[in-house]
Amino acid sequence: MKRILVSAFIILSLCATASPQTDTTTLTKVGDKAPAFSCKTTDGKSFDLAKQKGKIVLINFFATWCGPCNSELPVLQKNIWEKYRNNKSFSLIILGREHTAEEVSAFVKTKGFTMPFAPDPGREIFKLYATQSIPRNVIVGKDGKIIFQSIGYSPEEFKKVEEVLAREIR
Repeated sequence: MKRILVSAFIILSLCATASPQTDTTTLTKVGDKAPAFSCKTTDGKSFDLAKQKGKIVLINFFATWCGPCNSELPVLQKNIWEKYRNNKSFSLIILGREHTAEEVSAFVKTKGFTMPFAPDPGREIFKLYATQSIPRNVIVGKDGKIIFQSIGYSPEEFKKVEEVLAREIR
């Protein structure tokens, strides 16, 4: 009897680890029309996702206190922003979850970033896409549909963001 119980436990354990984890924090999926939003960047420019049709858009959600975000943003600046910022087929918006314009501006100034940042103090934009977990990247295709999403930061995961952008931006 003990052998049967041990065997059953091992089989159940293997099945549990083999099945993919379900992400319950992401409210959108690849293929969905990206939820529309508009905001004002810290340098006073307007950003309206609905007006980005025909462009590949990278939306990044971060927080100033988030360690993985602070690791990701310099890579985003160097590997994506510096490469595509003058490409008319590309648009980027980085949203400070739960941060005011003043907090985001101070962070950008301290870090020396040149990318477009905007505040999202009440999570109004974030809650269209997710319930928690940052950093978070969403790539929207030229047709306004989500073509890629990622949560967290690792160099390997961020390479996927770079690969999608390299493939999609012409």
